[in-house]
Amino acid sequence: MTSCNILITSAGRRVSLVELFQKAIIQLDIKGKVFAVDLQGHAPALQVADESQVVMRVTDENYIDQLLEICKINDINLIVPTIDTELNILSAASDLFSQHNIKVLVCGNDTNHIFMDKRRSQSFFESNNIPTPRLYSTEESIELTDDKYPLLLKPANGSCSIGVTKIYNKKELMFFLEYLDDPIVQEFIQGDEYTIDVLVDFHGKVQCAVPRLRIETRAGEVSKAVTVNDKEIIEWSYKVAELMSGVMGCVTLQCFKQNNGELKFIEINPRFGGGFPLTAAAGANYPLWILQMLNDQPIQEDMQVQWQDNFAMLRFDQGLFTNATSVGL
Repeated sequence: MTSCNILITSAGRRVSLVELFQKAIIQLDIKGKVFAVDLQGHAPALQVADESQVVMRVTDENYIDQLLEICKINDINLIVPTIDTELNILSAASDLFSQHNIKVLVCGNDTNHIFMDKRRSQSFFESNNIPTPRLYSTEESIELTDDKYPLLLKPANGSCSIGVTKIYNKKELMFFLEYLDDPIVQEFIQGDEYTIDVLVDFHGKVQCAVPRLRIETRAGEVSKAVTVNDKEIIEWSYKVAELMSGVMGCVTLQCFKQNNGELKFIEINPRFGGGFPLTAAAGANYPLWILQMLNDQPIQEDMQVQWQDNFAMLRFDQGLFTNATSVGL
């Protein structure tokens, strides 16, 4: 490998992810740039990328054509998506990009389809005997007795914890069932919440899983967390990822470990999670390993033991300062 150019789409606030790929290029001693695109010219990640461009909305019918043209002009080798709404779109177009020797780091359509909807996610967990909270139909939830509360109510296709509401009684339930669009009602689980970053190679083999204990979140994204070398969570994470079809790259799982030690998996996001920088800082350098895989280079024989247990992330606000006109403000 002598060069590698990477394009991070819907880059938004993913400054750390851009920087991790930039460092990986330097560490591998190759020529290359990290490009970033976003709908908004003032997205922070666009300011730290080597080159950037404002693009149309991912749901625009011409988005893929625009993205392909950017890739061809800039000799892009790898596309890294970052938001849920673009996963199916890019997956459906992966063959088109492949014709131009461009790899899209995205799971197959079947997997993306399942995990874009929490009802389908629930069915996946249940059909594969993966421990998960019970899901109630609207009719069942209305008939629940007081001892079944609290419950958790959330949009079936929501993300970033938007609309997630703890329900304490039937009166609240009836109100939020009307208030939320397409809600689901779930058994409320207490315990420690974990996010697990799972790395799957281009052949569908799980190579690493790093659990992160969520200590504190802000606006749905983790702000304080600690890596935990929990063997049971890791083993289950391998099993869950291996049951998914067409999986590659970084897949983010979420589960609770209850006070009695039982696990309950609640969600899968087939992309890099917002808290991934902790996993990388702890030693599981997925961007570096992905670039090595992309070019069939030797990688660590056992990536699972390369990261540090009990390693913490404490996020804080930091400003990025630039000329307002240059970012469209």
